[in-house]
Amino acid sequence: MQINIHESDIPLSQLVERAVAGEEVIINSKGEPIAKIIPYKPTIKKPRRGGQWKGKVKLAPDFDELPESIMTAFRGENE
Repeated sequence: MQINIHESDIPLSQLVERAVAGEEVIINSKGEPIAKIIPYKPTIKKPRRGGQWKGKVKLAPDFDELPESIMTAFRGENE
């Protein structure tokens, strides 16, 4: 169903009921679609659980050591 926003005399509640019943309700303005009324479907998210990456990621023993050459570059010093 397509209706013109300026000429419609159908109450919003009826349009929502039609959308919930499965009908596609598109609202037009000046002949162009501007909105679509669709039923609300809540997304049910499963609780997150940790540990999926356990054993799959390896860090080098020196991963948190910054080489001096990079540190001097951050300070703006030339070698």
